[in-house]
Amino acid sequence: MVADPAIVIAGAGIGGLTAALALSREGIPVRVYERAESLREVGAGLQLSPNATRLLERLDVLEGLAPQAVQPVSVTLKKASTLATLAEVPLGEAAQTRWGAPYMVAHRADLQAALAERVRSDERIALVTGVLVEKAEFARNGGIRAVLRRGEESEEANFPLLIGADGVWSHLRRLARTSVRSRFTGYIAWRATLPADTDNLSELVPTDRVTAFLDPRFHMIAYPVRGGRLINLVAIIPGEVPLNAWEQDADDAPLRKVLTAAHPLLARLSAATPSWTVWPVHQVDPADAWTRPEGLALIGDAAHAVPPFAAQGAAMAIEDAVLLARLIARQRDNPARALAAYERIRKPRVTSVAKRGAFNRFTWHAGGPVAIARDAILRLRSGSKLMGDFDWLYGFDAEAGI
Repeated sequence: MVADPAIVIAGAGIGGLTAALALSREGIPVRVYERAESLREVGAGLQLSPNATRLLERLDVLEGLAPQAVQPVSVTLKKASTLATLAEVPLGEAAQTRWGAPYMVAHRADLQAALAERVRSDERIALVTGVLVEKAEFARNGGIRAVLRRGEESEEANFPLLIGADGVWSHLRRLARTSVRSRFTGYIAWRATLPADTDNLSELVPTDRVTAFLDPRFHMIAYPVRGGRLINLVAIIPGEVPLNAWEQDADDAPLRKVLTAAHPLLARLSAATPSWTVWPVHQVDPADAWTRPEGLALIGDAAHAVPPFAAQGAAMAIEDAVLLARLIARQRDNPARALAAYERIRKPRVTSVAKRGAFNRFTWHAGGPVAIARDAILRLRSGSKLMGDFDWLYGFDAEAGI
């Protein structure tokens, strides 16, 4: 039996590493267990809106990320059938001025690497790879009793507080709630990256902005990553997947079919993409429990995986991590109260973001009269008026008033 530091984090993804840095900033030692042997490059692009970057900046992460990230000048919404511009949301300097932090796009692996670099340089954080926190249960006298497994070897460990940052497929979720499985939404995300200098790509996807193509059958988002050297593509369409897996290669015929029916340049883009990876879009109901007073908190996708229609998955995990650390620091002698406050404060925020994502999905995939009305409204509100619609989201500071 081993005794770990006061706080153990299961999972070294974006949420887990952010939580470790945020706790260390409060002077709290932490140990992070990651089941993978190494922090290998996984995932694809992500958008980091100012509500996330303001927190990453306070944790001294942005400096390491900046060389590999891009600050787009705008989000541009286009009709997939004609490529006509419907609206623009100014970003760049306008985002910094209005919301007090930059809007950035980056590869998920680059953000994880920047977080990991900071973690490894922090003497209060121990990052241990190749170890799975399994068979966790609540001890009679409080806290967590768990089995730590490395390959075929295992040992028991006790620790007072466990943060589950083990993602949408979380096996620690069962400690907090009866409904433990994530739910497939009926949508598939098709992801790919192309070199930015691919022939005719810039004609369709400028390398200085986020471009969204809207169609009743799909929507596609494109933006630069890796310092602008690559273009990240993600197209979301209704569909089914044969396996209950997070990432897999698949025949891209369903995607090519819908893109071919859109503008010819989109069909050409599909043909120029050698392979696509499919990600079934899952969600986890944010209304269910995230914590247990005995010593458990779930963060990020483990607590409330939301579909990507608001581009806030990473941001919500970052907000969770920073707020939870601050509350734990304020209630060091009463962690149960900190956990209750975390869930009480965060649930309304995440629920609002999930509702915004559902609204985006409805409007982006609209057809007929609804699409006509949507297009007219977007054209009228393009620019600073449309920016104002995001003040509640991007101007939010998860640490304010705590």
